[in-house]
Amino acid sequence: MFQLTNKTALVTGGASGIGLAITEVFAKQGATVHILELNFAEAQQVAESLRAAGLKVQAHAIDVAQQANVVAVIDKIAAQQPIDILVNNAGVAHIGKAHTTAETDLDRIVNVNIKGIYNCLYATIPHFLKSGGGVILNTASIAATVGIPDRFAYSMSKGAAISMTLSVAKDYLKDNIRCNCISPARVHTPFVDGFIAKNYPGQEAETFDKLSKTQPIGRMAKPEEIAALALYLCSDEAGFVTGCDYLIDGGFVKLNN
Repeated sequence: MFQLTNKTALVTGGASGIGLAITEVFAKQGATVHILELNFAEAQQVAESLRAAGLKVQAHAIDVAQQANVVAVIDKIAAQQPIDILVNNAGVAHIGKAHTTAETDLDRIVNVNIKGIYNCLYATIPHFLKSGGGVILNTASIAATVGIPDRFAYSMSKGAAISMTLSVAKDYLKDNIRCNCISPARVHTPFVDGFIAKNYPGQEAETFDKLSKTQPIGRMAKPEEIAALALYLCSDEAGFVTGCDYLIDGGFVKLNN
C-alpha cells in the first residue's frame, strides 16, 4: 500500500523541515520527486544525497512568488514526464498582531503563502487536465481555524490555503483532480530551533518545553509524521478523499480546553 511507483511529484520547499520529510518518504515509496526551492544550493545537496541512496530526486531553483519563474520550471518538468502530484509546502512565518504587522511583512506573507500556492496551481493544473488527472496537497495550519497569539498575517494566509483547497477540489471534481490540505500544529524542525534561539536567547530549553506542551499530547510533531499523512493523501489509496482539511495536531484544536 501507499506506493508511488512511476509517479512524478513536485514538492515546493522540499529541501528542509516538513518538505524534506515529504521528499524523502515520497522518493522511498517510488516517486520521482522534484524539489522546487528558493535555496537551490540546499536543494541540490539534498537531491545529491538522496540520489546516492538510490532514490530519484531532482532539484530546481524556483521563487514561488514569481509566476513566470514557476510556469517555466513546471512546464520544463512536464515536458520530460507527466506530473502526478503537487505538494504546495513552501511557506514563511511572521509574528505580529494586526497593528504591529508592517505592510512589507504582509506583502511577503501574501506573496509566498498565498500567491505561491496560486502560482503553482496555475502552472500545474493545465498539465493535470491534459494527462487526465492529478493530486494536490496544500500545507495549511491549525492557525487557520483557531486563535493563535501574534500570528495575524500567518493565520490569514493559512486560512486562504484552506479556502483554495476547497475551491480547487470543487472546480475539478470531474477532471479527476483531487485536492486536500493538512493543518499541522507545532512541528519540531530546524526552523523552530532557530526561532527559539533568536527570540528567546538563554531560555531555549524552557521555551522548547513550553511550546511542546501546548499540544495536549505533550510534544511537537515529527516531520516524518506529517509526511506519512501527506503520503496517504497523495496515494491511490486516498482516491475517495478530496476537499478535506486534515488536522494533525496532537489534540490541539479539539482537546485544548
